[in-house]
Amino acid sequence: MEAIILCGGLATRLGETAKTVPKVLLEIAGKTVLEWQLELLTEAGVTQVVLASGHLHDVLSERVGVSYAGVRIRYAKEEKRLGTGGAIQNAMRQIRTSPFFVLNGDILLAGFSLREMLDRFQQGMTGVLLSVHVPDIRPYGEIVSDARGKIQEFHEKQSIYRAGYVNGGVYLFAQGIAEAFPKGQETFSMERDVFPAVSNLYALQQTDVSWIDIGVPERLAYAREHFPFSNFPYGSVK
Repeated sequence: MEAIILCGGLATRLGETAKTVPKVLLEIAGKTVLEWQLELLTEAGVTQVVLASGHLHDVLSERVGVSYAGVRIRYAKEEKRLGTGGAIQNAMRQIRTSPFFVLNGDILLAGFSLREMLDRFQQGMTGVLLSVHVPDIRPYGEIVSDARGKIQEFHEKQSIYRAGYVNGGVYLFAQGIAEAFPKGQETFSMERDVFPAVSNLYALQQTDVSWIDIGVPERLAYAREHFPFSNFPYGSVK
């Protein structure tokens, strides 16, 4: 089985911390983010990973090489900014399995097995998205699904403080997801341009997992001190 990790972003919100080191190589609790992610993926049967790289590609490829933590590594380098969708489209040229995993490169997750997403995935589904419960949805994109888990709506970041299920940045896609990519476009967003156009996406809702997006300094600092958490996402912590 194969997977894509999106790690080509500029990481501007992290400032000097990620100026010379890709986010995926930042150390958290004695391991790089990439090592944490590869542990999740290998436990679910993944043996090959494509790193969708761009910014700091040379640093990433030099430090990671073609094998890392026992996993075969390949690269899909962006020659220009492609957005999340364009990066996946570019990396899918090297993906042969269906389904396959996609992870955002700034996500940490513990207390959860990606095999649960494989168990949830059924023939005819285009994808299963990890949906994590947080008490404050404002920093994240919200996922609204029905009782069967079928996704009804995606909401961009909102200004209202309330609890809800948000996009966990972990996906399991069938190869058919490519049919929803905007035709003839290299640069596009999964969240804005693809997900709303797909009718058979499902959410796997989770309430008791250790999950955090380290894309901003305060969450990175928190993760370095506390990850893995005691069965609650960062959004529960003040």
